[in-house]
Amino acid sequence: MRISLGGDLDHHEARGLIGKIENRLEDSMPRDCILDMCNVKFMDSSGIAVILRINKRMRELGGRLWVENVPSQPLRVMDAAGIDRLISISSLTK
Repeated sequence: MRISLGGDLDHHEARGLIGKIENRLEDSMPRDCILDMCNVKFMDSSGIAVILRINKRMRELGGRLWVENVPSQPLRVMDAAGIDRLISISSLTK
């Protein structure tokens, strides 16, 4: 399953986004989930919480998560959080 994210991934968007993604996961029960972040313009620590929550849910389902096409600003947030130690991440540019 590929889930494309866009816009700002901040505290205003995070809560609703987690619910929507979890509903999609529950409906389809995928073995693999890719978060495609190519259209994310801004991300703060709430975005990290979204990714970690989805990773946890995928592990509970016996699946795996990875994040692709991360623009530079969200990538800096992820690097600072050390999230790449838990989840495979590929960026648009390093």
